[in-house]
Amino acid sequence: MKEIRKVLPSGHFIYYADNAHCPYGEKSAAYIQDRARTITRLLLDKGAQVVVVACNTATGAAIATLRAEFDIPFVGMEPAVKPAALGTKSGVIGVLATAGTLKASKYLNTKGIYQHDVRIEEHVGEGFVQLVERLELDGPETGRVVRASLQPLLDAGADTIVLGCTHYPFLRPVIERIAGPGVRVIDPAPAVARQVLKVLREHGLEDTGPEPGTLELLSSGDPATLHALAATLG
Repeated sequence: MKEIRKVLPSGHFIYYADNAHCPYGEKSAAYIQDRARTITRLLLDKGAQVVVVACNTATGAAIATLRAEFDIPFVGMEPAVKPAALGTKSGVIGVLATAGTLKASKYLNTKGIYQHDVRIEEHVGEGFVQLVERLELDGPETGRVVRASLQPLLDAGADTIVLGCTHYPFLRPVIERIAGPGVRVIDPAPAVARQVLKVLREHGLEDTGPEPGTLELLSSGDPATLHALAATLG
């Protein structure tokens, strides 16, 4: 959301946080598809013209279903394996993601294209989502949790780390500190923002007016939690 608003400052956005049902990483594909349908209908009822599935796990499990069932453009997420593979010097890249993302066909297809040229090491970011939702973005315990999932990738020789979950970039300062200056950390969000702008232009939906945009925050859980997160992270 933060990156999209940078490229579309006059846009009007509805942000739905499925706090009551996250994390999605260990949920079944059918469960995630059902949640995605429900949220999409709500967004359409509020006038959404493009929907960004701002979750790697939900993209992998549900975006094909959404595109088949709804007549509206969808923009999804995908771990940035391509730029990592093209930029690595050691020949080893690390992917931090949820278990759901690492099993999704969308990710596996991309991995299959590049794994012949580089070695791709993977690890679930155990506890990362919970840290961000609790706003525990630094400190000894946060460092311990991050190191437990990051260190195996570093030990395998990864010089590039792909953040394969939209929660993980909020832990980027800790990840970069543990990884050290010789390791590149890739956040796919800026590329997704550029894709959103491209889709809007293709459909004649870009709002280029002089007035500042709006943002409506919705949540399936405690709205106070979402507003606290937005104020801190946005």
